[in-house]
Amino acid sequence: MIKIICVGKLKEKYLFDACQEYLKRITKYTKIEIIELKDSNILEEKDNILKHINKDYIITLDIEGNSIDSPTLAKKIDNILISNPNITFIIGGSYGLHQDIKNLSNYSLSFSKLTFPHQLFRVMLLEQIYRSFKIMNNETYHK
Repeated sequence: MIKIICVGKLKEKYLFDACQEYLKRITKYTKIEIIELKDSNILEEKDNILKHINKDYIITLDIEGNSIDSPTLAKKIDNILISNPNITFIIGGSYGLHQDIKNLSNYSLSFSKLTFPHQLFRVMLLEQIYRSFKIMNNETYHK
């Protein structure tokens, strides 16, 4: 199962629709859950994130994280799911992630040194998760 913890809610209908489309596609391969948390200060966000973290493999999305390509992400997800049935991705809020959350992370992932709006980034993450499952299953997918 994949869980995505996001600080902030989707406000734009077109981004909500894009997320729904990728969620539908991903459910062909695995269960997926999105947990939306309220924007607040970084300490409150930390506490709210901690309430939803279990013994899952935790991947934090962080500009300072590791930059990898899509095939490498697919291989990483595939390898994690062999030994741990649950992966939790964490997208922080405007202030980033509290250091305590970063310390709990098993892997820190960066999509780019660029800064993206959190709503758009959620779509990007879902697309990459979907792409990973397509790659893992040797299915064609446009580039």
